[in-house]
Amino acid sequence: MIAHTMIVSFDQPVPDAELDQYLTDIEKVLNDSGVALSVTSRRHIPVPGEEHIPALIATAILQVNVADFEALGQAFAAPGVDKIIDFWQARYPYKVAFANHEPLA
Repeated sequence: MIAHTMIVSFDQPVPDAELDQYLTDIEKVLNDSGVALSVTSRRHIPVPGEEHIPALIATAILQVNVADFEALGQAFAAPGVDKIIDFWQARYPYKVAFANHEPLA
């Protein structure tokens, strides 16, 4: 199994309801791909002073678990994935850092 962990960092603050909808939309389109074993997301928990760290600081974390590399490619090539990404990038630009790894637990 491969875990694909995404660190999503929006350029500007996103209203809570909009962030919730973004996470719901991304989870749904990846789950609908038919190859994701699980898709979960959580909001970043900020700590005082982190804004002074010269690093990509998350707004949210998403993790997609798939069976193998082929399934990972299929998940992100699934119908609707690029449409959802383009829609949210146009509304609230963001950056993504990611890592593909074995499950942590």
